[in-house]
Amino acid sequence: MKVDFWLLSRDPAERVVAMIAERVLAGGERVLVVSGDEGQRSDISQALWEAKPEAFLANGEAGGAHDARQPVLLSDTCAPANGASACILADGRWRADSLDGGRFDRVFLLFGEEGRGDARAAWREVSEKDGLERSFYEQREGRWVKVA
Repeated sequence: MKVDFWLLSRDPAERVVAMIAERVLAGGERVLVVSGDEGQRSDISQALWEAKPEAFLANGEAGGAHDARQPVLLSDTCAPANGASACILADGRWRADSLDGGRFDRVFLLFGEEGRGDARAAWREVSEKDGLERSFYEQREGRWVKVA
């Protein structure tokens, strides 16, 4: 399992979620986007629908009748009702239960400068678990670069 830490600087979480979701969906997988902020989930949904003029990234809020069919499911918990292999923690809050039972192949933690301390604690927590690969990404000159 991979755990990726993404330090947001230039692009907002909504734009980064859309970029990551597009890549995961292109690989034939599904995505769970987790945020405890209902407003942020709404903004992410809109960004997914408007990600590209020629295509949209279909998504829905968890708790609906068609959760299992959603390519991108937005939720406030790490319960992948859509069978997602990737989980994006969009609100910057680390959730250790994202690692439970190997339910995801990959977890992305998006955080801003103000969340750096919490991300460091999560980095240490992940490093103590066997079978986890961790990476750190940041934007440099508009591009995402793996730095660790």
